Amino acid sequence: MRDPALETPDAGAVQIVRNVEDLRARLAAWRLGGARIALVPTMGALHAGHMSLVTAARENADKIVMSIFVNPTQFAPTEDFAAYPRSLEADAEKFASAGGDLVFAPATETMYPEGFATMLAPGGPAEAGLEDKFRPTHFAGVATIVAKLLVQCRPDAAVFGEKDYQQLMVVERLVRDLDFETRIVAAPIVREPDGLALSSRNVYLSADERARAPRLHAALARCAEEIRKGRAVVAALKSAKAFVGTAGFVTDYLEARHAETLAAIDSAADGPMRLLVAARLGRTRLIDNLPV
Repeated sequence: MRDPALETPDAGAVQIVRNVEDLRARLAAWRLGGARIALVPTMGALHAGHMSLVTAARENADKIVMSIFVNPTQFAPTEDFAAYPRSLEADAEKFASAGGDLVFAPATETMYPEGFATMLAPGGPAEAGLEDKFRPTHFAGVATIVAKLLVQCRPDAAVFGEKDYQQLMVVERLVRDLDFETRIVAAPIVREPDGLALSSRNVYLSADERARAPRLHAALARCAEEIRKGRAVVAALKSAKAFVGTAGFVTDYLEARHAETLAAIDSAADGPMRLLVAARLGRTRLIDNLPV
């Protein structure tokens, strides 16, 4: 009888595992054969940015497992959990075409069974006053699901994109603090030719909004260049915020932070600097970041 925990997409090259028992059995077989394993955690709705994570995973491992799970605990009640795009079969085909090996696509009840009562409470970069200021429960959900995935998969490496930069810092801190053996690999942001960072939420942009959206990256690029040329950070940030505003964005934050700690920073001489922004264009909230 066919194992109901498995489905095979039309592409035929990748299996979809639904439960932790089957996941661990398949990964154990890979390890027995000496394979290094990389995990690519996603919420699906895959685009070229996700495929770049698969490429980075392939450079660090022999076998790649991608988790596809829209994690409810990292969404606030006012956010778009129900509306978040879900396209498992299409995602599995894209993953297969990129050379992936196994998809882990659990149900919510698998990850959070009845009676689930334990959530992590990350500090440090999770309390930097950036995303956490506007989404106060977000990183507890991120830290909890990442920790669960690392325990379930025990990968040699896990790949996270730099677009969610604060998230990347939270995950790196989590792995250090809780002594996970997994090595975290940071993958660069993938952009459209006009500079817009790839995101699953870009599909929400209207045609007019999509035309204006690249100004978010343009503002960061201009701000970084001004700081490198010696302009005061406060003045450069003020100009960048004004530029973003003329494009119709409502800015949640646009700040310069220490690239390793996310502490506020006044000068590029005080350490590696990262510019981070979150802004709303219509009903779509976009984030981006850029090193200085």
